[in-house]
Parts: sequence; C-alpha cells; structure tokens
Amino acid sequence: MSIENLGTYPPAAVPQWLSLGSNSWILTATTLVMIQSVPALALFYAGMTRKRFSMNTVMMVLYSFASTFLIWTILGYSMSFYSSSIHVGGLNFLGLPLPVWSLPMFGEATYGPSGTQLNIPFLTFVMFQFAFAAITPGLIVGAIVERTNFKAWMIFSPIWILVVYAPVAYWLFAGGWLNQLGAIDYSGGYVIHMTAGYSALALAMAVGQRLPRERKVEAHNLLLTALGFGLDWMGWNGFNGGDAGGATIDAAIAVFNTNLAAAAAAIMWIAIDMKVFGKSSFTGLANGAFAGLVAITPMAGMVNPSEALITGLITAPIVWLGIYKLLPRLKVDDALGVFPVHGIGGTVGGLLTGLMIDPTVSNYYLPGYRGALFGNVHQFLVQALAVLVVGLYSFFVSLGLAKLIAKVTPLRLDRDAILHGDFYIHGEASYPDLYLAKSDQSVTHREKLKEETEIK
Repeated sequence: MSIENLGTYPPAAVPQWLSLGSNSWILTATTLVMIQSVPALALFYAGMTRKRFSMNTVMMVLYSFASTFLIWTILGYSMSFYSSSIHVGGLNFLGLPLPVWSLPMFGEATYGPSGTQLNIPFLTFVMFQFAFAAITPGLIVGAIVERTNFKAWMIFSPIWILVVYAPVAYWLFAGGWLNQLGAIDYSGGYVIHMTAGYSALALAMAVGQRLPRERKVEAHNLLLTALGFGLDWMGWNGFNGGDAGGATIDAAIAVFNTNLAAAAAAIMWIAIDMKVFGKSSFTGLANGAFAGLVAITPMAGMVNPSEALITGLITAPIVWLGIYKLLPRLKVDDALGVFPVHGIGGTVGGLLTGLMIDPTVSNYYLPGYRGALFGNVHQFLVQALAVLVVGLYSFFVSLGLAKLIAKVTPLRLDRDAILHGDFYIHGEASYPDLYLAKSDQSVTHREKLKEETEIK
C-alpha cells in the first residue's frame, strides 16, 4: 500500500515493507478477538450461571485474560511462534523460549522455523496471536463453573498456556511438525477449540460434579448471555478474518464463510429442538451458532460458501447429540457444554477440512492445497492425524496438570464456598442483596429483639 502521504513521520515509522491496510485490519481484528474474551465470553458464561457464582465466573475469565498476557510476553509467544528449539528428524516441535523484548520487536513480523514474513509490524502479530491464546483457557471455564477453587485456577491457566496451547500452536500455526506433514488449521479449530474442549473434559473430570441438586444449568440472566453471545459472533469476523494475515481477498472469503456456517448451524439446531422438544430456545440457537462458528474455523478461508453451508448443517446435529446424548453417558459434569461445542465441534470441523479444502479458494491463501473431495485423500488422513494428536495431547496433559496442582491446593471449593459463592470466594458479589437477604434470614428472633433494644 502506498505511503506517499506520510512524509511527516520519521522514515523508520513507515518502512517500505509495511502495508498500512493490512496493519490496520489486523489491529482491528485483534481488538475484535480481545472483545470476544472481555467482555463477551465473561458475560456469556456469567449469565448462564446461578446468581451466586456470576462474579466468580467473570473473575475466572478475566484472570485468564490478564495472566495469559504476562505469560505470553515472557515465554508463550516465542514458544508458539519463534525458531525451533526442539526438533527431531527434521520435524519441529517447539519454539525457542525467550521474552518478547529479546526478539526483533520493531521490525517486520516473521515467525516459525522457516521465518515466514508478513508485511505488518512484529508487535501487531504478537498481539493478534495473544488474543487467540487469551480466549482459549477462558473457554475451559464454562465446563467447571460453580465448584472450582479459584486458587487452583490461578495456577492452572498460565501453566496450561505453556504446556498445552504453545506446543499445539507451534505444530499447526507456526510451521511445526503437523504443518510439515501437511495439516492445516486456518484459524484455530484445532489450536483453540479442540485444545479447550478436550482440556475442559479432563478438568471437569478432575474437579468433579456440582452439588446433586444443581447439576442442571440455571441461567440467572439470559439477557447477559445474549449480549455476550452477540459480541462473540460479531467478534468472529476478526477471529477468522484476521488469519488471512492482511487485508486480502482471502480475509473477505473467511468472514463470509464464517457467518454462513454459523447461521446454517443455528437454524438447524432450532429445527432439531422444535422436532424433539416442541419448542425453540435462545440457548439452543446460541449453541447451534457456536457449533457452526467452531467447525468453520479450521477451514474458513479455504472453502467455498456452499461448503461452509454444508459444514454448519452437518455440525449442528452432531454437537446436539454430544450435549443431549453423549455427555449424560460420560457422567461428566461439563456445566455449559464446552466439550461438545468446542471439542466435538472442532473435531468435526477438522475432519471436514480434510475433505473440503477447495483448490480454487486455497489459491488465495495456500496455493496447491486441496481436500479429499478434490482428489487429495492424503489431506484428509493428515487432518485426521492432527485431530487424534491434538485431542489426546490436550486431554492427558490437562488431566496430569490438574492432578499435580491438586497436590498443592484443592481443585474443588469446600462445601461452604459452594453454598455461598461469590461473597465467600472474593468478598464481593454481583448481587449483594442476595447475601443481605440470606444474612437477614439467618438472624434469630431473639437476636432481632436484641438489636432493636440496642438501637433504642
């Protein structure tokens, strides 16, 4: 893009490699993805919980956001995207762990063992990838609300970024070994959604179930949830559109496909609900849309719109079955259905990617890539391998990490904390009147008379 009218800036501020349009778009996309965490995901989850745990739920998401930025700056980015530090037989497994300030911060963005170049500033790319990393542990929160020890979460979240998120990001975003075998994850169907979904399943197993009478979702404010949902859906334009790497035709393709898949999945989910339950619900529509958004993510800029439509229509019933049939059989208390929506949805999307990459579309992003439906069965096989590796790795490493943390501090809140919620855990609450009413009810008649006498 021309920089002819920027003569008042120092030459170093507008180098020849800089694309002003691409930099503007990726900074905008970064902001959209950050909004998906704060406030969108926090509101979406908080509205779905009971009143007494709404602030605790928000705190868990916000803590992950803040702690991820610190860990990302110190080690996470370089482990996810910098030149290889662990390689076996020519395959690269992990980036070199260095703080961001030890890297070429003010130059052009380059990443991965091959030094892939982008015509945007290095720090723009660091921030964009941070936004992805930050939302991922936040997604896990939905599976473990209303009974998880906040101290344990404070330990789990930042370590999880280093031991689960960073390696998988390197394998599928930065040119690591799964990329070298030919696997592709356009925007995080594997790296974000599968890691979050399978880790959520493991952590929900480790933490245990909610109180027996509270194992069904009791959304206290669906309007909050709707606000968070809307911001998350709109934010997905940056989530998938930004992974084109710049202001390109492919960015427009990714945004269009993203919304088409989401709309198709939402309508399909409503249709299933009406057939099975005789009514539609907002939570059903939201789950359907999220299923479509998750599934299109690994292929958003590499398929044509008809394939995006098919993706939404196929994914919705599979995730629906995951919530209403599989979870009850697993007997795991995944409170808000994180594993079905993100784990199963990501799995379906990852497999469909191997089938449906369209060479006429991938030509705008990665020329030469094509799915099994276009004659390349190997693409499906390598995508299936990536599904297996990411799912198993995320589940078992997360489960092991949870068990190690349990030796330091309990994973689960004690019974008093579970019964009292926010005020007991954090000393403040979204609805203080709720606690005042309970406190007033607990005062005996004799104590009330004593108080009235003292006041007189």
